[in-house]
Amino acid sequence: MSNQFQVPFTVPYAINDRFAKSVAYFSMEIAVDQALKTYSGGLGFLAGSHMKSANELGQNLIGISVLWKYGYYDQGRKTDNAMDVQFREKMYHFLQETGIEFTIDVFGRPVRVRAYYLEPNTFQTVPLFFLTTDIDGNDTASRLISYRLYDNDVRLKIAQCMLLGLGGAKLIDALGYAPDVYHINEAHALPAAFHLYQKLGTAAAVRRRLVFTTHTPEEAGNEKHDINLLNELGFFGGVPLNTVRKITGIKDNTFNHSLVALRLSRQANGVSKLHGEVARQMWSQYKGICPITHVTNAQNQRYWTDPAIETARQSADGEAVAARKIALKQPLFQVVADQVGKLFDPKVLTLVWARRFATYKRPDLLTQDAERFHRLLTQTKYPVQLIWAGKPYPMDNGAIEVFNRLYYLSHLYPNMAVLTGHELGLSKLLKDGSDGWLNTPIVTREASGTSGMTAAMNGSVNISTNDGWICEFAKPGENSFIVPTADPALPYYARDAQDRDELFALLEEEILPMYYDRPADWKALVLRSMNDVNAYFGANRMAQEYYERVY
Repeated sequence: MSNQFQVPFTVPYAINDRFAKSVAYFSMEIAVDQALKTYSGGLGFLAGSHMKSANELGQNLIGISVLWKYGYYDQGRKTDNAMDVQFREKMYHFLQETGIEFTIDVFGRPVRVRAYYLEPNTFQTVPLFFLTTDIDGNDTASRLISYRLYDNDVRLKIAQCMLLGLGGAKLIDALGYAPDVYHINEAHALPAAFHLYQKLGTAAAVRRRLVFTTHTPEEAGNEKHDINLLNELGFFGGVPLNTVRKITGIKDNTFNHSLVALRLSRQANGVSKLHGEVARQMWSQYKGICPITHVTNAQNQRYWTDPAIETARQSADGEAVAARKIALKQPLFQVVADQVGKLFDPKVLTLVWARRFATYKRPDLLTQDAERFHRLLTQTKYPVQLIWAGKPYPMDNGAIEVFNRLYYLSHLYPNMAVLTGHELGLSKLLKDGSDGWLNTPIVTREASGTSGMTAAMNGSVNISTNDGWICEFAKPGENSFIVPTADPALPYYARDAQDRDELFALLEEEILPMYYDRPADWKALVLRSMNDVNAYFGANRMAQEYYERVY
């Protein structure tokens, strides 16, 4: 073992006294660089920015995740250009062997776990540890646990939570780290609480150490499993079932992971002001839960922001911002030409819809009015270019069908492109190269969302429904364009129709005329947007608030 793994492990950089409390942060996915494909979407992007800002601030924090052999999946196209899902083995020569191995019991059998280390200087993060079961000595079933992020097999998915939670807690013991705080980002790492219970002996002692971040604004979206199945699998790490029931308050057989996390933590948080309110209301009927505050999500400026556009912002030079936007479109438009054979014009207003492909985010909202969409894309007074990108869950056939439908529709328009391979690298190009960032979730369904933050940091204007972080940022017509919220009592088709009509009206009557006829107004709006997003939505503020409000 090299020096950095002398026990007890210490964070290998100077700790800022304000952030001296030691924290272990558990997340199923962390996105720190295009080269390390251990993430699927927003949760990973958020965790990656958190790990980068914690390093910048000198926080005494380590991150624990899983080394996914196939990542999430590789997105490509089939022979007929329909979306293809490929699972390919990933190799990472920049990860270091720690020499740490231990076992966790899954289905009554010992499964070997190995830990790899990503040292802070590699991608400017806190120390990160990645766990794998894909090692010699494990049978095929055991090796499968760390193959695919969010496997659709229920038992494998539970085993993945055990790898992160029980495995992560055992790794901490092996490192001799003894953190003051165990922070579980989403409920995936909940088994760590049961390992802590065995170690500390009481639920009260667990609560003193555990904090929980919830990202799911709907009760139905929170994982639930049969408590007996979890017990058989070993989810509770050897804590007897009757004890589990006693400390979690689960009387029937439905084990709600988020509810139990709220009962075994001393503090929880939602990820935007609105989501904090939604979460408090959503869980208020349950007994024994901890207080729920909010820490609004944010993104790491140093990683995401183009240095030249940031210099232009700081000198309040709208002309320089606009000139840099033209230059930033070139690399994005090369990807467009390469992938779909279309040559986009950097002088044309370019709108992007890019994030995880999920039906509640309504990627195809504009196209649902075929006639009006056709008119928007074919009119020549105010030309527009539209780009979509995003990765549906690989087994979500509905979302994949929407992706394919958009791609086939794009054949009709030389100014519409649907791209594959939406990871950190492409995401950065899309934010740099877009003039407007489309965000269309059904209101109250988006806990926070963060893609619009990094778009705004790079001079792209948010065009959005009023949900998640946007509620804290938007000054409609001053720094963004906001779709008025439809009456929640409307049936879904009437709500979608109203949102779609309002979005078209914004584009046709405000956005396009301002961009082309009143360029000075557009540049002023872009500068206000950049200043407002940088004032509050940088991840250094978020990482600091976690220490102040949650840890």
